[in-house]
Amino acid sequence: MKIGIAYALPQRQVWFDVNIPDGATVKEAIERSGILKQFPEIDLEKNKVGIFSKACKLDAVLTDGDRVEIYRPIICDPKTVPRKAKAGGDAEEA
Repeated sequence: MKIGIAYALPQRQVWFDVNIPDGATVKEAIERSGILKQFPEIDLEKNKVGIFSKACKLDAVLTDGDRVEIYRPIICDPKTVPRKAKAGGDAEEA
């Protein structure tokens, strides 16, 4: 079966198409894709993963056509971002 692996950095987004056997897990697909060699900063013990924007565990079984996403850690508190934008006058008021 064919699945996609997605990973995004602020300046670059990558997509890998991977053929995997039936019953393969998220972890197996990520390892098979070669993305861990291209992006050594990805640590599957720390980075969260998901299938079609829904968080899942590494042992989740994939189905044909799934999109596996590797998420980067959040580096700022999302609650503070609107306040900073409003202070700068760039954000529209709700």
